[in-house]
Amino acid sequence: MMQLLFSYGTLQQRDVQRATFGRILHGTADELLGFHQSMVKIEDADVVRTSGKTHHPIVARTGRPDDRVAGTVFEVTQEELAQADRYEVSDYKRVAAQLASGRTAWVYIDARALAVP
Repeated sequence: MMQLLFSYGTLQQRDVQRATFGRILHGTADELLGFHQSMVKIEDADVVRTSGKTHHPIVARTGRPDDRVAGTVFEVTQEELAQADRYEVSDYKRVAAQLASGRTAWVYIDARALAVP
């Protein structure tokens, strides 16, 4: 069964898709509702080498429906979802979230924002 994966960052890059999934993904534009985007410094050398970037976008839930983050929703297999989990560093946590299209997709959000003090 195919899974929906929403990307607002490096998983939209063809080179990252080839390295992570072994293929180019085809997706459609969509928006993540109730989130705000910022940047995070990536310390994992393999991820920096794959993406070509030392800082990646990251999102945190605001709960405000007018806050939107543009990106792409892809159909991936369960195995490809596991491969995406391995690519993402510990700053990210995969959760299900509502998209502007009305669909629900997996998205990687700021794990630090989920931490209980």
